[in-house]
Amino acid sequence: MQHATDHAADRHDRIRVRGARENNLRDLDVDLPKRRLTVFTGVSGSGKSSLVFATIAAESQRMINETYSAFLQGFMPSTARPDVDVLDGLTTAIVVDQERIGADPRSTVGTVTDANAMLRLLFSRLGTPHIGGPNAFSFNLATVTAGGAITVQKGKDAKAEKVSFSRLGGMCADCEGRGTVTDIDLTQLLDTDRSLADGAITVPGWGTDGWMVRMYAESGFVDKDKPVRDLTEQERADLLYREPTKLKIAGINMTYEGLVPRVRRSFLQKDREAMQPHVRAFVDRAVTFTTCPACDGTRLNDTARSSLVDGRSIADVCAMQVSDLAAWLHGLDAPSVGPLLDGLRDAVDSFVEIGLGYLSLDRPTGTLSGGEGQRVKMVKHLGSSLSDVTYVFDEPSTGLHPHDVQRMNALLLRLRDKGNTVLVVEHKPEVIAVADHVVDLGPGAGVEGGTLCFEGTVAELRASDTVTGRHLDDRVSVKDEVRPPTGAIEVRGADRHNLRDVDVDVPTGVLTVVTGVAGSGKSSLVHGYLAGRDDVVAIDQSGIRGSRRSNPATYTGLLEPVRKAFAKANGVKPALFSANSEGACPACNGAGVLYVDLGMMAGVSTPCAECEGKRFDQSVLAYRLGGKDISEVLAMSVAEAERFFAAGESRVPAAHAVTTRLVDVGLGYLTIGQPLTTLSGGERQRLKLATHLGTPGGVIVLDEPTAGLHLADVAQLLGLLDRLVDDGRTVVVVEHHQAVMAHADWIIDLGPGAGHDGGQVVFAGTPADLVAARSTLTGEHLAAYVG
Repeated sequence: MQHATDHAADRHDRIRVRGARENNLRDLDVDLPKRRLTVFTGVSGSGKSSLVFATIAAESQRMINETYSAFLQGFMPSTARPDVDVLDGLTTAIVVDQERIGADPRSTVGTVTDANAMLRLLFSRLGTPHIGGPNAFSFNLATVTAGGAITVQKGKDAKAEKVSFSRLGGMCADCEGRGTVTDIDLTQLLDTDRSLADGAITVPGWGTDGWMVRMYAESGFVDKDKPVRDLTEQERADLLYREPTKLKIAGINMTYEGLVPRVRRSFLQKDREAMQPHVRAFVDRAVTFTTCPACDGTRLNDTARSSLVDGRSIADVCAMQVSDLAAWLHGLDAPSVGPLLDGLRDAVDSFVEIGLGYLSLDRPTGTLSGGEGQRVKMVKHLGSSLSDVTYVFDEPSTGLHPHDVQRMNALLLRLRDKGNTVLVVEHKPEVIAVADHVVDLGPGAGVEGGTLCFEGTVAELRASDTVTGRHLDDRVSVKDEVRPPTGAIEVRGADRHNLRDVDVDVPTGVLTVVTGVAGSGKSSLVHGYLAGRDDVVAIDQSGIRGSRRSNPATYTGLLEPVRKAFAKANGVKPALFSANSEGACPACNGAGVLYVDLGMMAGVSTPCAECEGKRFDQSVLAYRLGGKDISEVLAMSVAEAERFFAAGESRVPAAHAVTTRLVDVGLGYLTIGQPLTTLSGGERQRLKLATHLGTPGGVIVLDEPTAGLHLADVAQLLGLLDRLVDDGRTVVVVEHHQAVMAHADWIIDLGPGAGHDGGQVVFAGTPADLVAARSTLTGEHLAAYVG
């Protein structure tokens, strides 16, 4: 008789990967145990994401998509099979990554997590007075009524019938469900002390001799020699708001239009990101976003707000802090909607458990930090009763205070204990410590990475001689001597979001770390009261916008001086050396690949046969600089390019300055022509940092610069921050990493809790004082860290 444990089905307890070559992986072979917590470590750019996301998770999702009909597959993203020889033992993968949740103005925490959908149903069943179905409570649906005649063909007869249609929506008609209305600040468009002839219009690019200003001055509607503040009511209305009117000015037919609608059309309908810096600054000054007076920022019309459950409207409920909402839901007694209430309570309890109890459901998703966004996505999976699923997480500890990391660990272990395989890409030693199995990739980044350095238990990793093993117990000690501040930036009465009338001085000329548990008000303080000031450069966690045609050379402005140098050396025009302009290979339009779309099957991209993937026309490749053509220069690593542009006939000082900054932030291994879409999250943030290092700014604000950084790279980052301060800049860092806190000259700790339990400064002083006092959560964790 065969023994029970010899069942054929029980032999597949591993995920086997053989010959993985995605991105920079070099024929990687690895076995991952199922129903265990495996952590992937390695320096930024070593190939962790390529293995976990681009190979294992991508293939699992692709195979599941193939089980649907061809019709359905046509609506799904189709991806090619990853470049790997063998992948077996895969289970269904659920990916929780750090891609920012769409920042559509109508997207809120409630809509993203489906909590709003359940609340709308609840109110449509229990609300008094009863106003209609769930749509009547939705701020994305407008109320619509229509009527008319339709012709119905019955046999040989055609008969006209009258029909009417109405749909009750909850959208506020004034702000179209956005909660805010835009207002134009007239003082930014006009200098009321001057006349039109004297330059009263202060819109950038509209000089007194320009056509725009001449049109207003010579229209005859306004006296051009009278100061704007002395104009009559009628003249003022004509100048600012007149409807488009055809006029003849200086013998030319023109359309005259009031200044406000003209500015709205010329500036406000363009994408803010695509504007030139001086125009963007003008728009930021001239346009004010004010809370919609009709709905008081709730996005809902009066009808939707009139229906109450237990004395509260749906707008009140969405504005409550989630931890309070949980208490309210547990207090409701309505057996008629029992299953719905259970579902809502579970969803809201998951929020509290994952440490997001301080959010409210009406919080716009665009205001969430990277770590918050990832945890919001996790809410959906927490209560799931699925087992034997592979959960894939991308640095789940991002944006978490050491105090919250322990809760996150408990969640990961709970998912594992349900019988799931949990794969985590992570750098924090606190998370690595709870792993059952560790896979370390490296040894370096980019072309120097992509091989398996170590696999085994955490204890074996500590004893191993890998980069991660050596740095696992790294500790930064608190400085004995801190730099003296040169002055202070004063913040007074800060009350944005959950801040409670905070007064704080941010010292200048030193390295300041702003810390506190997630949701304590750090971002509200730093981005609300520091980032908007003149002379302040803020580098946040938002993604880099770039297609596969953008690369580090185009993004950092490195390509501009290089094209000019090539043009000058060869006596031709610079546009030839751009693969997006005249120099592009005619066969592939400068993309380097030819893409064939195959409907519901994965599209195929093949290297262009004409240019062999070099992206440039053959004639352009004949021109050289320092013995290399433009495609060879773009194929260099940053470190090579830095040497190449430093001296000799290929000396380009402007390009050399940019490559030096890229090496400074630890990106020497990137190829300067590598598409931005292939960079990891940590690499993108450092690329942004390098770009801003060149801009003159006395104050640099960084939002979690250690996100995506390996323990070994943190030391290099601290060195970079020191150099910035020693160059006379003020550096303010929002950060949870104890190494950065210990290294700071000054710490501002917010708390004591999150949401309405936070928003106060609980400590401001040197790291040494914080460790000695141990008066706050941060102090206790920092003391434990420096030991």
